[in-house]
Amino acid sequence: MVKLNCAGIPEGLLESELFGFEKGAFTGAVERKLGKFELADQGTIFLDEIGDMNPGAQAKILRILQEMEFERLGGIKPIKIDVRVIAATNRDLTDAVKKGLFREDLFHRLNLFSIHMPHFGSESRMFRPLPNISSKRRMRDSNGPYLRSPQRQ
Repeated sequence: MVKLNCAGIPEGLLESELFGFEKGAFTGAVERKLGKFELADQGTIFLDEIGDMNPGAQAKILRILQEMEFERLGGIKPIKIDVRVIAATNRDLTDAVKKGLFREDLFHRLNLFSIHMPHFGSESRMFRPLPNISSKRRMRDSNGPYLRSPQRQ
């Protein structure tokens, strides 16, 4: 799986990370660089924080999902790919679509299967049993003693 944090890359560099570039495409491009989509061909790409992506990059992602092809920056030859896209965000994309901050067509392409997670702090009681479950399994698997930690009230 190829991973990319869309919020962690400056807007001007995002497209070169996603699509790669040809030698000479811009100052400093001394050799061809493959982008994340090309590296994920025949596999999966995980786009974290896709809600922070600029509208121009959103349009290019939409084209990839529709056509399954793209061009590297500075390139003229379309590159065909077969890639599964998994996207995540902490934003309410339905609201972002209504406000015009996220493309509605891209939202519908990505929203085939959604998993909504509560904020960690808002449902912390839900996660309290996890350390005990994990430690019970470790002790059972290692045939060691099981030490129970006191429960929080």
